[in-house]
Amino acid sequence: MLPEEIEAHRDRMWRRDPEYRVEDVYGAERFIEEVGFCETLTDSRRPGPSLYVAVCGRRDAHMPRNVQKDPETSHTWTLKDEILRRGRVYYGKLVRGKAMFLAPRMIPYFNALWGLSRRDEKKRFSKRALAVLRVLRKEWEMGTADLREESGLKDRKAFTLALDELQAAMIVVPTEVIYQPKLTYLWGLAEERFPEQLSLRINRQIALREIARCFLDGAGLTVPGELARVTGLSRPDAGLGNRALVKEGYAVMLSPGTYSLASSSLCLD
Repeated sequence: MLPEEIEAHRDRMWRRDPEYRVEDVYGAERFIEEVGFCETLTDSRRPGPSLYVAVCGRRDAHMPRNVQKDPETSHTWTLKDEILRRGRVYYGKLVRGKAMFLAPRMIPYFNALWGLSRRDEKKRFSKRALAVLRVLRKEWEMGTADLREESGLKDRKAFTLALDELQAAMIVVPTEVIYQPKLTYLWGLAEERFPEQLSLRINRQIALREIARCFLDGAGLTVPGELARVTGLSRPDAGLGNRALVKEGYAVMLSPGTYSLASSSLCLD
């Protein structure tokens, strides 16, 4: 259980209050920019900011079993499609295969930790991922069916795994979703949409610190393992990021693994 002061801070920052909830694509993009990163369709059972929870505007938002008939889930999905189409924030399956949004300011830090340099691609990627990447580097953007055919990956599962590899390394992103005549995604290179952010070279320690700062700003306080669960960092790396904030006076360590913003209104004695 977190102190009510912290829960109220999260309600405001993560839009878990009807007064602050996300209603349209412009509000969704502002929310993502403010929180820095968030997941798409997670509910109150998972820590961290979520677009679905922000659409619901409730601290206890719980996704129903039958999501197809749930208006809040449908609205979140529609907003996801609009955000994807507009291309102003980053969207893709990143750490642990979770679909996440990143504000442009956070792209260099995530890329410093999970991105892959071109010279390492042949050593790290599977043959199927390299086959997809070769096609996209030639064509720049392709629909799912055409990309499967051109890459020679007829097996749907193998193709999906290849895309997951490329998304996790922040090289390929979905750029559009089309529903007629049937559901399909368009795929493109992340560097085409965010060339400036992905060209920056960031020190790993700085990346850990800034991701920790971003989360702590919204959370107010982080408990053991929380930063790691939300971001996909290892717990040692999450600790390095939080301790860097303590060193600069931005955060206070209340107990091992528990860190609070150093501001007087949130720092608990």
